[in-house]
Amino acid sequence: MPELWLVRHGETEWSRSGAHTGRTDLALTETGIAEARAIGEALGGRNFSLVLTSPFHRARETCRLAGYGMAAIVEPDLREWDYGDYEGRTTAEIRLQAPGWNVWQCGVPNGESIEQVAARAEAVIARSARASGDVALFGHGHALRVLTARWLGLEPAAGRLFSLGTATLSTLGFERETRVIKRWNLSCDPMGA
Repeated sequence: MPELWLVRHGETEWSRSGAHTGRTDLALTETGIAEARAIGEALGGRNFSLVLTSPFHRARETCRLAGYGMAAIVEPDLREWDYGDYEGRTTAEIRLQAPGWNVWQCGVPNGESIEQVAARAEAVIARSARASGDVALFGHGHALRVLTARWLGLEPAAGRLFSLGTATLSTLGFERETRVIKRWNLSCDPMGA
């Protein structure tokens, strides 16, 4: 089975502020544009047998600026968690109404359940398993964290254990027959922060 190279999109206004960004289709900031180009430099033109991207602009633009836009296939199952009523709100704002809230255990009203996000992640893993070589997945923080939990055979809520910054590279692969994390949350920050 191929390695899965996870690429979280570059910075947006809401990712910078900590607002939950699911279905809102935000553009990259100037920093996010520079980060996306830095991802391309970090990948160094690496060949992938399959390149999948979320349908949202922030992921597609990161993919394009990294140099993989022509090879990319839009994969709806890579879209971010639909946060429902909590879309555009920070955790601190949500906790004013729901003390102790977190997305992993409490869910979101009028959005997707964690089980729905996990089912999409499993579909992406299954599609990737059919590739003839390594796969690049351009996506989003929470969705890629759930995908990682499912890759490892963990419950979807274990995604809470895998912090994932914007404009980062991570690799899922194997140690012999065991699914493992080979690299995690490697920054592609062009400023070296």
